[in-house]
Formats: sequence, C-alpha cells, structure tokens
Amino acid sequence: MCKENSFETENDYFYQKFRKMQQTLDVTRTSRNILSQMLAGYTLEQLNKIPEGYNNNLIWNIAHVVVVQQMLVYKLSGIPMMISDEMVEKYKKGSKPEHIATQAEVDEIKTLLTETINQTETDLESKIFINYQEYPTSAGNVLKSASDAMVFNNFHEGLHIGIIMSIRKFI
Repeated sequence: MCKENSFETENDYFYQKFRKMQQTLDVTRTSRNILSQMLAGYTLEQLNKIPEGYNNNLIWNIAHVVVVQQMLVYKLSGIPMMISDEMVEKYKKGSKPEHIATQAEVDEIKTLLTETINQTETDLESKIFINYQEYPTSAGNVLKSASDAMVFNNFHEGLHIGIIMSIRKFI
C-alpha cells in the first residue's frame, strides 16, 4: 500500500478511490498468482497443446492476459508498454497460436505476470495515466480511464482463467 498517501478520514472521496484501486490490484494479483501456478504445473508440451475443439492453448491464454492488460492500460494511455511489439502480435485479441512457445518465452511470460502489475501499481500511484483514449470493449463496456481498464481487466482475466480450466481437462 502506498505510504505517502494521507487522508482526512476513511470517508474521504480520494481515500475511497485509492482503496477501490488497491482492491482491484489485489484481485489482479490473485489472478496472476493462479496463472503463475498453472505455468509451473504443466510441461512445455502441455502448455503448447491445442486440444481438439479449441482455437488456442494454455500458454496463449496466459500470455494474452498480459498483453491485453498492457494494451488497455498503457497503450490507450499513450504510455510505452512493458512488452514487445512481437509479443503483442503473437497474443493480441484475434490472434491464435502459430508457433510453439519456447521455455524462454514461458519464463518471460511468468516474469511479466508479476512485473507488469507491480509496475502498473507504481504508475497508478505516480498518477502518470493522465490521458486515456476511450475504448468500447467487446463486452459492451466503455473504458474511460486507466482505472476503468484495470477493473475491466479483472473481468477479462477471469474469462481466460475459465477457458484455461476447461482446456486443462483435455491435456
């Protein structure tokens, strides 16, 4: 929790906003811990396997949540992302696995699961997200800020955790 923030009371508007974002980040960290455990619990072959009837695999779904969070929060704020353009191309919305992920890629994705959220928290506390390009999601929400993007991101990650749980039954 950010130590330099001080508020008059717990009813203070800014305190409430700060607490809401902390809760959002806590949920995101829970999601990322689940995904990290899944990465550690499967072989490279299992992570890359696309079961019959599916369009993607475990590693694609895990990397996809990293990419989407970076695009929703950073790219739409006009701030450089922590991920490469190559990673965006491989795992953005509408893409599908067209290569076998290497162990080095899996290791990078595992690191990014934690590092991207830690950096996002730091950047939110530093208030660097000033401009934001409104974005209508495919779920029907209109994101108007980086904070909105983080809240929506939790919904998005939950969807992909559900898909992952389904895929893992077939590998």
